[in-house]
Amino acid sequence: MTAETVDAAAGTAARRREQRGWYFYDFACSVYSTSVLTVFLGPYLTSVAKAAADAEGYVHPLGVPVRAGSVFAYTVSLSLVVAILAMPLAGAAADRTGRKKPLLAGAAYLGASATAGMFFLDGDRYLLGALLLVVANASLAVSMVLYNAYLPQIATPDERDAVSSRGWAFGYTSGALVLLLDLALYTGHESFGVSESTAVRICLATAGVWWGAFTVVPLRRLRDRRVPRVGEGAVGTGWRQLMATLRDMRRHPLTLSFLLAYLIYNDGVQTVISQASIYGSEELGLDQTTLITAVLLVQILAVAGALAMGRMARTYGAKRTILGSLAVWTLILAAGYFLPAGAPVAFYALAAAIGLVLGGSQALSRSLFSHLVPSGKEAEYFSAYEMSDRGLSWLGPLVFGVTYQLTGSYREAILSLVVFFALGFGLLARVPIGRAIAAAGNPVPERI
Repeated sequence: MTAETVDAAAGTAARRREQRGWYFYDFACSVYSTSVLTVFLGPYLTSVAKAAADAEGYVHPLGVPVRAGSVFAYTVSLSLVVAILAMPLAGAAADRTGRKKPLLAGAAYLGASATAGMFFLDGDRYLLGALLLVVANASLAVSMVLYNAYLPQIATPDERDAVSSRGWAFGYTSGALVLLLDLALYTGHESFGVSESTAVRICLATAGVWWGAFTVVPLRRLRDRRVPRVGEGAVGTGWRQLMATLRDMRRHPLTLSFLLAYLIYNDGVQTVISQASIYGSEELGLDQTTLITAVLLVQILAVAGALAMGRMARTYGAKRTILGSLAVWTLILAAGYFLPAGAPVAFYALAAAIGLVLGGSQALSRSLFSHLVPSGKEAEYFSAYEMSDRGLSWLGPLVFGVTYQLTGSYREAILSLVVFFALGFGLLARVPIGRAIAAAGNPVPERI
């Protein structure tokens, strides 16, 4: 065996070690997205807001009348606006210093702490719940900028679809595992000697503990690529760096075209994820146990869906596979609008369809974008990507909340999201992905 072969094998082994560590941040933080954002917090914060509401069903934060049923959607939207302000600073600091790990740790543990603090959300403390949600959601968005920026550094171009899909699969696996534990606690809360409300608060808080505990693994495995610091401090130039990034992206209009398409269709995906439990509990009259088991079904099928769509991308290309998933998302929303109230079997069928497309559409979008990033600008470009992924996903929850505010109907609110998938499909279909990768100066995979 030659020295070159030995070095190559050692490099591959080191890369695989980093990849395995990288997967575990999905494993850590996805529990927040699943247990907190998707299952428990929406219905629970809505019930807390209703306890604080006046006779007409309105609360009055800062003197503004807001339907109690819109509080959660509006708060999710606000949290993502806050994320817009923080993410450019994190992306610029990471690229200028090469120290992504300390920034990732700070964002992750701030979010985990806010989530653990949700144990104290009870009575009519809806403003406390809103504040903790804003901090946790914005922290998650910032951490994902830094996490995603590792992908081009730890995986070769031909590996990225598979590595990204495995990361999502790890996340959905942890979500399913914790949901099983949550289900046992929630359904058997009396045997554990706690009230239903206390059981929910324990489920919320333990998601934060899980997030913090498993973040240790990527922090131990991932390696910072240090670069010399030049000029002013990274934080002081964060917004100027973002403007420079956007100007630089104008030199790559096809990358911008993909980002625009992703911004729109992923806005719909994120809104469906965050508002599904509200729709099931408030509009369809389903109990919390049904919602938990439905989301558990989503988690189980999302693991298989992410891996299956990763394999489909190798055969049909990532772009075609994503387009197919967007068509399915549109059909899911149309079916959801006509879903009868008090019909858990139909709701489970819809959850199964969501699970099969959810992980794959997100994972393949992430890996596809990694091909469109010029070398050396990963954190900057993934900051813009994350603004599309979470930071600019405030519009969907806002549309959902305003639609409910105006109509008092969650069915109308869920139907309003169809436009995000239809428009995103049309825009993505127009992007020549092969030319976009070449224009970014990257090798074009055989199948894309």
